Amino acid sequence: MKKISTKISLFILIGIIISACNAEKRVPEGKQLLVKNQILVNGKKINDEDIHNQLYQKPNSTLLGYRLRLNLYNLANLNPDSTYQAKFTNNPGKYERKAKWLSAKQVDRLGKSFLYNGIHEFLKKTGEPPIIIDSSRTQKSLSRLRYYYFNNGYFDVKVNSEQDTLSLKRGSVKYEITTNEAYVLDSIRTNISSPELDSLYTITKENTLIESGKQYKTLDFSDEKNRLTTYFRNHGAYYFQPTSIVFDIDTIGKKNKANVNINISDYSYQDNDSTKTEDFKLYKISSVNIYTDYLPNTSKQNITDSISYQNFNLYSREKLKYKPHAITDAIFITKGSEFADYKTVLTSRYLTNLKIFNPPSIQYEVDKKDTLRNSLIAKIYLTPRKKYSFQASFDLTHSNIQDIGISFSPSVSIRNIFNGAETLEISTRANIGSSRDLANPNNQFFNVSEYGVDLKLNFPRIFMPFSTEKIIPKSMIPSTLIGVGYATQKNIGLDKENFTGTFTYNWNPKRFNTARFDLFNIQFVRNLNAQNYFNVYGSSYNALNEIAKTYPANTEYFEDGNLKIESGTTDFTRDVLEGNQNFTPSDNDLREVRSIEERRVRLTENDFILATNFSFTKTTKTDLADNNFYLFKTKIESAGSLLSLIGNATSLKKNQNGNRELFNLEYSEYIKTEFDFIKHWDLSHEKVLAIRTFFGIAIPFGNSNYIPFSRSYFSGGSNDNRSWQPYSLGPGRSGATNDFNEANMKIAVSAEFRFKILGDLKGAIFADAGNIWNVFDNVIDEKSTFNNLSSLEDTALGSGFGLRYDLNFFVVRFDFGFKTYNPADESGKKWMRDYNFANTVLNFGINYPF
Repeated sequence: MKKISTKISLFILIGIIISACNAEKRVPEGKQLLVKNQILVNGKKINDEDIHNQLYQKPNSTLLGYRLRLNLYNLANLNPDSTYQAKFTNNPGKYERKAKWLSAKQVDRLGKSFLYNGIHEFLKKTGEPPIIIDSSRTQKSLSRLRYYYFNNGYFDVKVNSEQDTLSLKRGSVKYEITTNEAYVLDSIRTNISSPELDSLYTITKENTLIESGKQYKTLDFSDEKNRLTTYFRNHGAYYFQPTSIVFDIDTIGKKNKANVNINISDYSYQDNDSTKTEDFKLYKISSVNIYTDYLPNTSKQNITDSISYQNFNLYSREKLKYKPHAITDAIFITKGSEFADYKTVLTSRYLTNLKIFNPPSIQYEVDKKDTLRNSLIAKIYLTPRKKYSFQASFDLTHSNIQDIGISFSPSVSIRNIFNGAETLEISTRANIGSSRDLANPNNQFFNVSEYGVDLKLNFPRIFMPFSTEKIIPKSMIPSTLIGVGYATQKNIGLDKENFTGTFTYNWNPKRFNTARFDLFNIQFVRNLNAQNYFNVYGSSYNALNEIAKTYPANTEYFEDGNLKIESGTTDFTRDVLEGNQNFTPSDNDLREVRSIEERRVRLTENDFILATNFSFTKTTKTDLADNNFYLFKTKIESAGSLLSLIGNATSLKKNQNGNRELFNLEYSEYIKTEFDFIKHWDLSHEKVLAIRTFFGIAIPFGNSNYIPFSRSYFSGGSNDNRSWQPYSLGPGRSGATNDFNEANMKIAVSAEFRFKILGDLKGAIFADAGNIWNVFDNVIDEKSTFNNLSSLEDTALGSGFGLRYDLNFFVVRFDFGFKTYNPADESGKKWMRDYNFANTVLNFGINYPF
């Protein structure tokens, strides 16, 4: 009853606050608040966003239909200083009394405090002033609507507006548009003065955006001008500019038709005080000069060293510090080729990507030695970056295991280390953090730590003994990365040492596509504290302990009525599995003990992984502000196959488990593939709909019957199904009986609607579906395994809402998840059983989940 009365009081309070907010509070007498715009095109209501964006005035923004920002603005005192002073002007004695115990200076400062001034400034800044209907802005809206339809071929468009009164201080504006019939393009003619350009136009005219029969659109003419300019400048026309193209549109004597004349004039240039014209020429490159240590802002370069290499001329103020091919491999401008803008762009991108030079300056000048004056000298000015650079970062982190972490990462980069534009990076890292998920007998706040060092050597080319230019041309900006690393960590209580090594090729098949091929990806994980397993994985210990209590096990295995860790758990498990006891456990208990032991062995034994993988990413996202894009990632990984081939060829011995070992370690053998797809739709007004789908599966075979923990999947957490904590969902409908639940197959689907609340405060409504399952491995529990499509009934569904604050350089995120469908609920009420605030899962994250 108390809870019900509290909720009723809360709803009444919210109702009072909302009703107390008067939207028309700051609307002047005789004026009206704009509450609605309506656009009628040929008598039909139009909701097209592009058309509504032409309007100068739009109603105040709303949140779920409520004008939150307007009402916040109305709550503010627009002149808090005057109000504060008025308190004392009307009552002088009050100022004197306050000044006696605060001092006059403090009383004056009080007027600038947050209570008297700051809160009102915040409300004004966060809020939104009322949008008052303004006839001059309505006329501007009419003009923009007229231009919009005119630019889309409706030359005879008529526009009108009408203001409707909804109440004394509220009104709406209706815009009526009569388009009449659109004009279409009729005949297309060209007038190109320069013969060279006329020939180029003949080649490219089949790709024209201006065609007879198409409806007139101004944008098509603008795009055609840019298309022709790009084509001409990529085929030698160095001096060509868009201003040389003029479109004449002729509608005289035509009914809803327009003739188009495409005029391309000659090259016009200034010669002293006179203007001259001549035919456009198509230029070729006669020489490529590269200045490898250029000093900007000075005319004296004092060249002392030079070399000619494969038709490139390299100059240096000091002794040349680079192998010539290291630079010329990045140059796409070559002697004897046509001038092309795209080659300039590619050269600039590649040279910048070397990371040993500042962005280059590329200039062209006419070769005076050429009597025909149709050759260019390309001059590339390179300013080297410092050979050594030191960087350090200090970060506040959050992960699926670590609730909060503090990391410090210093690094040093050595550029051009072997004179081939290679870069060596040596970095170290130190991280301490806190996790609620860990065994923490000493109740330490910082109970997670990691220290490591990494060496990365980057080659700006494919590092192979043979040429790969035909397979991966240098226009794809290829590189090779060789890396080794070591880390020691105290995390989930077992503590680990991690040795890694990579030999990786990277390239960009297209502008927004990336490809990565790990020829070798080596990982060796050594558990330092395996005997602590049952202290960490308490659920496994409790299950084993309960089974042991039901049988007359050896009393030496127990202490205070419970199995000893680790001697008691080890001995009891051995007795059960080897049949050394005088009791016969039930089939269920035997399966349970076997499952517990298999999991213990899998999570405590050292892992050795030698993998090869290929990953590909494609995106349409152009920049950080782009909210209308998709991203597709795929990866395939194969581990252990090469070692098995070597083992078969060399008759490598097998251990007692029937598996081959390398350096006394069973190596992992599996194949793994993943597909990840993200799509964002920009719904305007800072509203975004985002979805993500993910599928991943890892199949063990040969030398393995399970997947290493570091390569398995988990579900739950701030970037996954946010209605479950990390590792607490699945596998299947098993109910997450283990402390860290993982499996070798995962399906995940998420959808999120994002919107603006106030200023930099954003909101979201989301739904997450998915789970993990065991498949083709040594897990036999049917609740945890994926058997057929009917197992999709075990897909969990969570939903909720989130709050995000945009700090420009990153977004702080809080998501509140509710279990909508819980496949592990055995009560028969899987839907909405825990859908309440008492069972809310709060997730903290940095940046958006996808």
